[in-house]
Amino acid sequence: MIDVTLKNFESEVIAASLQTPVLVDFWAPWCGPCKSLSPVLEKLEAEYAGRFKLVKINSDVEQQLAAAFGIRSIPTCILLKNGQPIDAFMGAVPEGQLRQFLDKYVPSEGVLQAEAGRDEADALLNAGDPDAALAQLQAALQADPDNDDARFDYARLLIATGAIAEAQAAIAQPLAREPKVPRFHALAMWIDAIVFAQTDPRGQWSSAQFDALIAKNKRDFQTRYDKARVLVAADEWTQAMDELLEIVMRDKTWNDEAARKLYVAILELLAPPPNKSTAAAPGKSNGGIELTGDAEQQVQDPRVELISTYRRKLSMALY
Repeated sequence: MIDVTLKNFESEVIAASLQTPVLVDFWAPWCGPCKSLSPVLEKLEAEYAGRFKLVKINSDVEQQLAAAFGIRSIPTCILLKNGQPIDAFMGAVPEGQLRQFLDKYVPSEGVLQAEAGRDEADALLNAGDPDAALAQLQAALQADPDNDDARFDYARLLIATGAIAEAQAAIAQPLAREPKVPRFHALAMWIDAIVFAQTDPRGQWSSAQFDALIAKNKRDFQTRYDKARVLVAADEWTQAMDELLEIVMRDKTWNDEAARKLYVAILELLAPPPNKSTAAAPGKSNGGIELTGDAEQQVQDPRVELISTYRRKLSMALY
């Protein structure tokens, strides 16, 4: 439990909530229900062992914060995630009701283990140990089988290391969902391209062989598409999209829009991992409260500009 003031509100509440749910307890020394609620909250914070963070704000002293959150009575507890209030309750509610409230939003042990496994896998990949990274991601999925981020990372690394059959098994369940999950269908199209390159006679062709046929007939869309699939299998993403774009510009509907679908799949595969949070504007909380200190500036991922450029190209070709 941490006492929060306007001075440390940004770091202890807003910034902290980008990583872990933060429960803000607005209280006052004269409030009887506050005194009965406080030990229960502290007990649950210890029991949940870091799955949420408890902070306390004296509403008599920190009137600007109380006003910003519209506090009308105390105790009032507000839960924040990703810098935003998502739910609240008032009064000294029973312990069982508090658990129900927390369990709606606080990650389970399995979720935390899976996220930790993903982080460790990233570190292992950066250190050049894909086998250990795969083991971490497999353990993450065992801890939280519903974690699509861990499943996507696991399947993608399996594909990158040549374990195609294992990757197909890993994505079978999300591929069967409705509505479809685009990033898993993108993985499936990547797998299809690799299988084509490995098993089809054209999969061994050089670019010059494809280009010779295309030069004779600019509308030889199957040859263009096959060339694009070979490029995808070789991780030549932009060259593949350039070839697919030529098909889209000439015939948007060819082969049930196969070129557009593969193009969009490549954009999915190139997309950087989604941010876990949306940072507040410098000097302000997400609720608009003036804060002290400087907000960390995020570095633009170069993939974002590449994706934006190729999305514009596809949009122009389609419309």
